[in-house]
This record gives sequence, C-alpha cells and structure tokens, in this order.
Amino acid sequence: MSPRLIGMVHLGPLPGSPRYRHDFGAVVEAAMTDARTLVDAGFDGLMVENFGDAPFYADDVPKTTIAAMTRAVAAVAALGVPTGVNVLRNDALGALAVAAATGAAFIRVNVLSGVMHTDQGTITGRAADVARMRATVAPQVLVFADVFVKHATPPPGLTLDRAAADLWERSGADAIVVSGPGTGRAVDRSHLERVTAAAPGAPIYVGSGADLHSAGELLALCSGLIVGTAIKVGGRTAAPVDAARARAFVAAAK
Repeated sequence: MSPRLIGMVHLGPLPGSPRYRHDFGAVVEAAMTDARTLVDAGFDGLMVENFGDAPFYADDVPKTTIAAMTRAVAAVAALGVPTGVNVLRNDALGALAVAAATGAAFIRVNVLSGVMHTDQGTITGRAADVARMRATVAPQVLVFADVFVKHATPPPGLTLDRAAADLWERSGADAIVVSGPGTGRAVDRSHLERVTAAAPGAPIYVGSGADLHSAGELLALCSGLIVGTAIKVGGRTAAPVDAARARAFVAAAK
C-alpha cells in the first residue's frame, strides 16, 4: 500500500555542492533526526531529497551526489517506513540507482515526460529510459511523477489535462504529483480535479502547500500528501522538522 502522509527529509548540502560544510556525518545525523521525528509523529512515508544542493543540475548530478544520497537514503530506509528518493532537479536515473541500492520504495521525478522550462533550462523527460532501467534494476520501485512541476513553466499549447493523461497512459507513472507554483505554495484545487478526471484511477498526491488547515480537505480529493514546509521549525523549508507541528499535522489529517 502506498503511504498517505509522506514527510520530507530535506538533506543539507552534500559533498561537492557549493554550501557543503565538510561534515557529511552531520548531514546524515540531521536527516535521521528529521526522519525519526516524522515517524514518531505518525507519518507513514518519507521522501529524501538533496534540497541543500542548490543551484541544481538539470538532469545528471555528479557521482559524488549519488554516493552521498545512497548513504543517506539507506540510513533513513532502515527505519522501516516506505522511503522515496528525489534527486534534484531531475535525475530520475540517479534516483532509480539509489533506490535499487537501498531498497527504497519509490522515486519522485519532476519531469518524466514532455518538457518544462525551469531555472535550470529546458528539461526533457526520459520516460523510456526510466521505464527500461526500472525493469532491469528496480522493478518494485514506484515512480511518482509531477505534472506541471513547481518552479517551472510548461511549453505553449500543452494543457494540464493532456500532460496528466500522458503521464498515466503513456509514460509509466505509478502516481501523479500536483503542486502549487513553488515550494510551500498551495495547490489549486481545480487542478486536482482536472488531473483526477484526466487520469482516472491514478493515485494523486499533493506535492506542496498542504498545512494544518487544508490537510483534511485535500485528503478528500487525493490519495496522499507530500509535506515539508508546514511541519518545519518556523515554517521555513530548510529548517529541521518541528515535532509539535508534525504531530499536529497528522492529527489534522486524520
């Protein structure tokens, strides 16, 4: 069964990234602290992401990043909760490699098919490569794919409905993620309805902006929530997980 509440484990800057502080042990320790806090609060899924590595590579991160994420994901996955991997900005093949090595349950792919215009340039999805690599090295790993991913602009003429249908029918997505325009920004609920209609039967996840006030209502419209900013200290995305906020979120969702 796919998790209903996925809590974000935002990694600090990893080796090789501009803000790395040359203490990888501290990065893993902070990730484990956040992961344990989320599990103790009642989150039934976790997602590990190299959030601290900005500015991001478009779709092929350095090998040092994959190695570091493998170590961090392995530590988090050892808690026994379904764990996902997102290698920013869009290294889906790298995420699959990490998942295969660590036993992670799913990956998130920002651009699985089509193209999106981003601050990393134009990113082109590699659905065919992802599907073939998954079949070879990690057939049990689910692919959560964003539609009209945040911090990006779709090409002229492409509609949300068409993009969602393509993800579900042609691109190998196991779940579709719908987000607001940016990290921590609320999703347009009409977008949830349109994606649900365009991809009947697809698990739909809200990928940004869910908070204490909206959690219950959103869960009536989708399969699950991916939560980060709302459960952080001071509501700051890069801050540690706030145990009280996380518990309150789970209570609100129920």
